[in-house]
Amino acid sequence: MLSRYFGDVRRNHALEHATVQLLLARLGPELRLVGRASNNGFIIYGRVPPDALAECAQEGLRRLQRGEDYWAVTPLCGTNIATAGIMASLATMAVSAISAHSKTKDRIGNAIAASVVAVAIAQPVGRLLQEKITTSPDLGDTEILSIESREDGKFHKVRTRRAYAPSASL
Repeated sequence: MLSRYFGDVRRNHALEHATVQLLLARLGPELRLVGRASNNGFIIYGRVPPDALAECAQEGLRRLQRGEDYWAVTPLCGTNIATAGIMASLATMAVSAISAHSKTKDRIGNAIAASVVAVAIAQPVGRLLQEKITTSPDLGDTEILSIESREDGKFHKVRTRRAYAPSASL
């Protein structure tokens, strides 16, 4: 049951990414959006025309169902931000512990250098985490049920459902 829940979140996360990328391509990169996936769909926070959202969500679903897996991963994902923050923090702490007896200016310089290297390394690591853990482009049996817009078009809920095969009875 828990694996089904997380599998649904991962699939909806992939659909959210595809939808947002298509919205940005259509409406321009100055569009400010935040998305959050759940087991029954995803939420988009941002001023988006509901018809554009509906079209981009359906197009994203079709593209993922056709096997265009690259839509599931984006550099704009919070996974990348979290990965960079965690890795920079760990690098800073490690360098600070190792150079505890060094001069303050050397510790600060080393910590900054370690953080920069960690953030650079975090970019491919964040992408890998998206590919392997936080998203799944396997939307073959997923459908969009509804799209609800509230708060004068600033909040949108895209509801999805995955058609599960009925279990065999004995």
